[in-house]
Amino acid sequence: MGSWAYFDPEYETLNIRINPPQVSVDNSSCKDCTLVKVDSMNKPGILLEVVQILTDLDLIITKAYISSDGGWFMDVFHVTDEQGRKIRDSQTIEYIEKALGPKGYTSGILKASPEKRVGVKSMGDYTTIELIGRDRPGLLSEISAVLANLHINVAAAEVWTHNSRIACVLYVNDDTTCRAVNDASRLSSVEEQLKNILRGCGNEENVAHTSFSIGSTHIDRRLHQLLFADRDYECTFSETKEDSPPSFKPKVVIERCEEKDYLVVSVRCRDRPKLMFDIVCTLTDMQYIVFHATISSDGPHASQEYFIRHMDGRTLDTQGEKEKVIKCLEAAIRRRTSEGLSLEICAKDRVGLLSEVTRVLRENGLSVTRAGVSTVGEEAMNVFYVNDGSGNPVDAKIIEALRKEIGRTMRVNVKKAPIDVKAAAEGGGWANTSFFFGGLLEKFRS
Repeated sequence: MGSWAYFDPEYETLNIRINPPQVSVDNSSCKDCTLVKVDSMNKPGILLEVVQILTDLDLIITKAYISSDGGWFMDVFHVTDEQGRKIRDSQTIEYIEKALGPKGYTSGILKASPEKRVGVKSMGDYTTIELIGRDRPGLLSEISAVLANLHINVAAAEVWTHNSRIACVLYVNDDTTCRAVNDASRLSSVEEQLKNILRGCGNEENVAHTSFSIGSTHIDRRLHQLLFADRDYECTFSETKEDSPPSFKPKVVIERCEEKDYLVVSVRCRDRPKLMFDIVCTLTDMQYIVFHATISSDGPHASQEYFIRHMDGRTLDTQGEKEKVIKCLEAAIRRRTSEGLSLEICAKDRVGLLSEVTRVLRENGLSVTRAGVSTVGEEAMNVFYVNDGSGNPVDAKIIEALRKEIGRTMRVNVKKAPIDVKAAAEGGGWANTSFFFGGLLEKFRS
């Protein structure tokens, strides 16, 4: 009878335990920013993991130098807070050191299931609903009205629209028990009604799909995955933003580095928070590994250069593959870009609040292009980026009427969406954050 050699399951993490990650947060070397340095054993997805942790803290990455060629990973990030200041808060520094250090060193946050279209799953006291479908004016209002009628409360949500598609991730619970909705028949009813809403009057197969979601993933990454799987990148920039200024359009160039057999991806576009995350997230989900990278901000613009190969070791073989990467990166950059007006609405949380607010927006002819909904304690804090439904700026009279109607029971702040990092910092409002999902997910994990 043959015998098998014993394999210790701990062996897989032996290198990491022998050579644990070294993390330092340095406030003395640079006058204007904090340096976050990470030295670690290399592994797939590590760059995305590090960038994700920094951006979840709403830190602005102004410069970065990445090197992970071989078995070691060395990164230096120049970061500030949203007001352009160094990171002085001791709790934030401690969190960075812990999250990027040996005890926080995990790839669990990198799990993905990008093929799902409409799904429901439970997480703690919340049920997560994921939606993808064709966008149209008033759709968010219809979705929230259906949930309110089913006695389901929306505790938090994030909504992106791009190229006439909409992707949503909503955290909901029962409006009576404040617990996750786990009843199979009730979940089935929710899914069916939401699918019908997404389908609307269309008959095409790709209008909406239904599937239970499995596993968990980062919410911004999930939105990228949903829209990528929906092939929102196939519509070109000129087809969607013909009147946009040239500075708005991202420029992505791909060349081959013959000496090292890399592909060099150069990106230049308007700078904004989370830009590096969106690019690295997309490259990772497309199965590309970043070996080296240089990130810098030049006034309102950002320049980013990535040296990549496919996970199987090859570079792009065809012109078609090259064009797909360019389109996908352009789409990833534009999905989070917000133009026009942002409405910041703060009110005491109550069941049906999202349905009420979105109904008022719809009745005033406003279309939501991006939204973030969060509940902190008893306060609901919502941000809506809106246009007039045709993509044009909103008439001032409509905004004034809206302020009067909603302002009786809610605090409303109206301002133009920031176009660069400096403007975002000067705005000072909480609309510039990641819609509080960092804190919300921490509550889920506890």
